[in-house]
Amino acid sequence: MTEAKAHSSGFSILRDPRLSKGTAFTVEERRKYRLEGLLPPAVTNIELQAARRHTEIANLSDDLQKYLVLSDLQASNETLFYKVVMSDPATYLPLVYTPTVGEACQKFAHIFRDARGMFVPISARGRLREILGNWPEKDVRFIVVTDGERILGLGDLGDGGMGIPIGKLALYTACAGVPPQYCLPVVLDVGTNNQVLLDDPLYQGLRHSRVRGEEYMAFIDEFVDAVQQHYPKCCIQWEDFANINAVPILEHYRDKICTYNDDIQGTAGVALAGIFAALRITGQKITEQRFLFLGGGSAGTGIAELISQAMTMEGMDIAESRKRNALFDIHGLIVTSRTDLADFQKPFAQDWAPVSSFVEAVKALRPTGIIGVSTVPKLFTREVIEAKSAINERPIIFPYSNPTSRSECTAEEAYHWSDGRAVFASGSPFAPVEINGRKFIPGQGNNVYIFPAMGMAVFATEAARVTEEMFIVAAKAVAEQVTEENLAAGLIYPPQSRILDASLHVAERVAAYIFDKGLARVPPPGDIGALIRARAYRPVYPRS
Repeated sequence: MTEAKAHSSGFSILRDPRLSKGTAFTVEERRKYRLEGLLPPAVTNIELQAARRHTEIANLSDDLQKYLVLSDLQASNETLFYKVVMSDPATYLPLVYTPTVGEACQKFAHIFRDARGMFVPISARGRLREILGNWPEKDVRFIVVTDGERILGLGDLGDGGMGIPIGKLALYTACAGVPPQYCLPVVLDVGTNNQVLLDDPLYQGLRHSRVRGEEYMAFIDEFVDAVQQHYPKCCIQWEDFANINAVPILEHYRDKICTYNDDIQGTAGVALAGIFAALRITGQKITEQRFLFLGGGSAGTGIAELISQAMTMEGMDIAESRKRNALFDIHGLIVTSRTDLADFQKPFAQDWAPVSSFVEAVKALRPTGIIGVSTVPKLFTREVIEAKSAINERPIIFPYSNPTSRSECTAEEAYHWSDGRAVFASGSPFAPVEINGRKFIPGQGNNVYIFPAMGMAVFATEAARVTEEMFIVAAKAVAEQVTEENLAAGLIYPPQSRILDASLHVAERVAAYIFDKGLARVPPPGDIGALIRARAYRPVYPRS
């Protein structure tokens, strides 16, 4: 509690989420910091405080209400917030992030309490360095930033997208132990094309249509320059940008600064992890696989590229690897004869005749796996899954679109329509499914298995860059933690109940790669695992 000594009153300590212990302040601390009379007289430890919060949240019937209770707790007592979340991650991760965060972003203007993070408007161009200087922490290591245009599968939510960076960074800490004081959520407000928001008197963002083109990119450049000037050790994670901006931003900066795009690379990493685990069920090699993606945007091409790179690591030519990853978008199968393809789609164009029906594409290409990143629900129809199951003894079916309302199919549909043979994972959580007396536990291919661990590895090593190979290393590290018992129940990701241990294992593997490739800005330790564990945050009140 050394920081608290600088405060002139106990009242200010209680209002500081990093310093407050609430009713856990001891009798001596209450006297020392002028807290007497400001708290009930009974002293309670953090375990009792957490138990009280567990009961309060469990008694609520609405997930958005639970989200708000957790959000208020984070704003008032950060240590207790992480104690609650980290004590039962399987329960709280869906509340802190997907799927609940989607509704929170949609209703952001109507549930707004206190400003958190930084809102950086394009109207402040020319002064971004000054604005970033207003943030009180002077050593920021991670910024998760969005421009709010493509929030989950919900579209343009303007500055309501702030819920995404806040939630993502909470998971950096809760799932991998990145200390929260090093994290900064940011929204870049360039306007919105959502007329509902523009007509809403409670909307708090800029009230004009989205800025595009050179002015937009100049704004991004100025933001990146300001970050580099203030926080030279900072890693920027781009989040929920539309494809037209996400791909060029990543391509422009990936070899210049420490940065990555979670929608492209994190999603690819978790999908690849699911594939590695699924292959333990099917008994096949990755070079024997063919995948068909429903969705041809940055997420689909990102996964396809990482799978292709993983295939090349097993000796396959990169061109041949890419031919094994086909994309299907709103205009049909992406083939070489089409003239409407973006540059990032062209490497995956198939030398086929046009196919306008997804089920016909399944029958023609005979993929071993189908992966949904379309954000359009119910497109993995019964006909699609039955066709897929007729081709493969153990069909790999990954409807990854978020939130739950956007999933290409449910777990129940996939298991029932495949007669229980599907190797299934989804982007959002689904309840267990029972078929003919057998219980299946659906895996959630959530990026939470990748990006927090990547963050911890970067934090511990002070990595100068984030590379594609780091995501392949992370994917293998996730998959190797899936037990035979997990696989027997259909679960192809480690249980979320042990997400911290899983993430620290992944972080150790990635950190070893960072040191091996000379990307670290600190000297290699004798024991990388010990380094990771020593740097990891634990929700424990500091002693005074």
